[in-house]
Amino acid sequence: MRKLALAAIGGAAFGAAVATQLATPLWAQSVKDKSTYEYLDLFGAIFERVRSSYVEEVDEGELIESAINGMLASLDPHSSYLPPEGFADMRVQTRGEFGGLGIEVTMEDGLVKVVAPIDDTPAAKAGVKAGDLITHIDDEPVMGLTLSEAVERMRGPVGEEIKVTIAREGQEGPLDLTMARDVIKIRAVRARVEGDVGVIRITTFNEQTFDNLVSGIEEIKKELGGADKVTGYVIDLRNNPGGLLNQAIAVSDAFLDKGEIVSTRGRDPSDSDRYNAEKGDLTNGKPLVVLINEGSASASEIVAGALQDHRRAIVVGAKSFGKGSVQTIMPLSDQGAMRLTTARYYTPSGRSIQALGIEPDILVENRQLAEAPEADPRFQRSEAALRGSLENVLTDEEREQWEAERARHEATAKLRAEDLQLAYAIDMLTGIAVYSRAAAAQ
Repeated sequence: MRKLALAAIGGAAFGAAVATQLATPLWAQSVKDKSTYEYLDLFGAIFERVRSSYVEEVDEGELIESAINGMLASLDPHSSYLPPEGFADMRVQTRGEFGGLGIEVTMEDGLVKVVAPIDDTPAAKAGVKAGDLITHIDDEPVMGLTLSEAVERMRGPVGEEIKVTIAREGQEGPLDLTMARDVIKIRAVRARVEGDVGVIRITTFNEQTFDNLVSGIEEIKKELGGADKVTGYVIDLRNNPGGLLNQAIAVSDAFLDKGEIVSTRGRDPSDSDRYNAEKGDLTNGKPLVVLINEGSASASEIVAGALQDHRRAIVVGAKSFGKGSVQTIMPLSDQGAMRLTTARYYTPSGRSIQALGIEPDILVENRQLAEAPEADPRFQRSEAALRGSLENVLTDEEREQWEAERARHEATAKLRAEDLQLAYAIDMLTGIAVYSRAAAAQ
């Protein structure tokens, strides 16, 4: 399920060639009736002809590896061959610490496409955004490289600078970003408090995610003085590119008491699996809002889809990425591995979100709000501004409550300017809490 290198786009294309000598055609008969062994013989004949007659000497290993990559890349963008060093890197990355720029990538039309930048990494700090297309690395074009080759060029010694050229929708002309490579330490979950709402930011689904989630929820309860003091939780999955399937299931289960979380269906019906929630909600049934955007992919879509289908959470934000397939890592005898798409996953209601994404319950595009000019007190329209208005004498307790309410509204207004989607989610939870208290009082 891990999408650390989502695709290896490459391979061979056959075209017309003009020769100055006669040669026996290799493709002399219809391919329609060829058996598998005849195709393998054909491959061997082509390989031998290239090895012996190509204008320059070729590396036989690289030639075969390119052929393997071409075969897998012809299937879908997520199937690929991992050479031994790539397989080793992938295992390190799923543990949550690795070197690089901190971007999750795939391939699109021969260019490297950013699925999502990882929080607090060189890429995120330099301003890389989900959906960016990387066209050049250190002024060398990406076109013609496989994804593995492009990723390898973005790696290098920690502290060494690299320039990436980006094409961004809505941006006139290319954008050059320079950043220094660093050791990427992914903190899977960050928890904080906004007012009386717990905000849980899940950046990826690695081996640490569920344990970090449990700790984060406990931190929020402790900071607010107990579980009963928490109005609700925002689960922020924006720009979360996915990761391990078992972690997505565990995170979903943390908020559900029962019911299906996700099912996977392969080519053979016997390979299908269904995963169900077990009793126990870590938030004690508190209201949830899940935030998603176009950078939310794979495992994060499993969580959003499960909580949405069970009406356990309100999903807010923008449509997600739409990766609804499962990749199985198959180790090979050369110490490398093959990443092969083996199944599609389905949300509890039976939806496949492949290429469609999760549609939010409430669409809120994130944008920067223009800062309102400070109001001139001479022109404020309120009872307090009227000449001779009666003074309201407050007790110490009433004044403390009034000041706390004013501070909360000022903090909300500031958050709206910084992060409209998050502010909207918190406003929703506050509204649900007000309604619930009124219903309980009646």
